[in-house]
Amino acid sequence: MKQLLILSGKGGTGKTTIAGAFIKLADARAYADCDVDAPNLHLIMNQFTEPNRTDYFGLPKAEIDTNKCVECDLCRQNCRFDAISLNGVYKVDVYACEGCGVCEVICPAEAIALKPAIAGELMLYSDNNKVFSTAQLKMGSGTSGMLVTEVKKQLKSVDMNTELAIIDGSPGIGCPVIASISGVDLVLIVAEPSVSGISDMERVIQTANKFQTKVAVCINKYDTNHANSDRIEIFCRKEGIAFVGKIPFDSDAVKAINDGMTIVDIDCSSGQAAKAVYDKTMKLFLQEGSGCDV
Repeated sequence: MKQLLILSGKGGTGKTTIAGAFIKLADARAYADCDVDAPNLHLIMNQFTEPNRTDYFGLPKAEIDTNKCVECDLCRQNCRFDAISLNGVYKVDVYACEGCGVCEVICPAEAIALKPAIAGELMLYSDNNKVFSTAQLKMGSGTSGMLVTEVKKQLKSVDMNTELAIIDGSPGIGCPVIASISGVDLVLIVAEPSVSGISDMERVIQTANKFQTKVAVCINKYDTNHANSDRIEIFCRKEGIAFVGKIPFDSDAVKAINDGMTIVDIDCSSGQAAKAVYDKTMKLFLQEGSGCDV
């Protein structure tokens, strides 16, 4: 099963909007939302079943047994995250604790232990026709990259006998993006024609290049800044990166998303442009070579 990953260097570029459109156009049977900090693909996908929910355990958290505690204060003094406080009794702030285990090692009374902690929830929607994998990280929890890996494992756990999986990734270039890129066949970057959008696009391209993964670029809301859109096209041409099209700003797209639909579910300019971007992306996706001339 080949994997198409849709990324953006920054938030708000329309990555999920494009991902939703691609899923509908491909009539994809396998897809995932790897933006585990703020998943929203489910809002426009009209889920077909109730999900199978599984607790996700991230880093363990320290717990203090107050009956054993001798109040030596070593744990509080040596916690570099200031996660331990004294307010009558010693207490661990689970949001600040990183599970490093220093307090457990240093406690002379063996009053501290690291305990498994639920850091999020995995959700798998599956029937005989489609599978959708996603997750939600709990507020204040870390290990988002590990949770993304679990989302992708969960997607592959259901044998759908399909050649294509479409993955909606996270913005930025951090751990969840790195985990998302691992093992995919093509990364489509949705760029925004702004100064920050161009800079972040270049950074996510560099990240994908580290994995030697094929990259393509499209521009969303290109007509909000024609000069910067031209800069993106020139950059792609200069760097030998496939440029697969541009999508205009479209108020009808906003209405479609607010109504729980994708931009290809209605007749609008952004939907028509997204179809052209999809066709070029699929042509590139199926090519054996680099496809940089598309």
